[in-house]
Amino acid sequence: MNAESDDSTETEDDPTPSAPLRYDAPLTDSRGQAVVHPSRDTWLEVAEAALNDGFDHLTDVTAVDYLDYQGRRDLPDGVEPQRFEVVALLSNIVTRERIRLRVQVPVDDPTVPTLFDLWPGSETPEREVFDMFGITFVDHPDLCRILMPDDWVGHPLRKDYAVGRIPVQFKDQGATR
Repeated sequence: MNAESDDSTETEDDPTPSAPLRYDAPLTDSRGQAVVHPSRDTWLEVAEAALNDGFDHLTDVTAVDYLDYQGRRDLPDGVEPQRFEVVALLSNIVTRERIRLRVQVPVDDPTVPTLFDLWPGSETPEREVFDMFGITFVDHPDLCRILMPDDWVGHPLRKDYAVGRIPVQFKDQGATR
């Protein structure tokens, strides 16, 4: 895979410029930071290409639930928006460059391959995403709840999760000073 290529040229058959590519995936810019948009099928290939390109530090893995979101998503042409998005933030320690990988995840099949084999430090943040959003990381070595009790039903950061109240319980106040 090429580290960077710019395929934003016009052709006679297609007069509209195509999005620039990085690691053979659409590339956008967000406040000066490169954002790569792989498909779920190319998620691991793109991640491995980034690792081979010097992005050896995985800073975070998180997710977004876009249920009912009507704002701008800044997705390049050809990337179909889905309800969920998994985001990985990578850093190149030598060049001090950062990139984001943003993959769209459909609600009817909320799965993404794990990044654990490339960055073992992804184990905990992927468990958090699973616990809070219900997105499964395929081939994760220990995908289980990490923040909520094991018997908890649902995923609290999903926008359709019922918001309830748990009554606050205080100990007896006792004597005041």
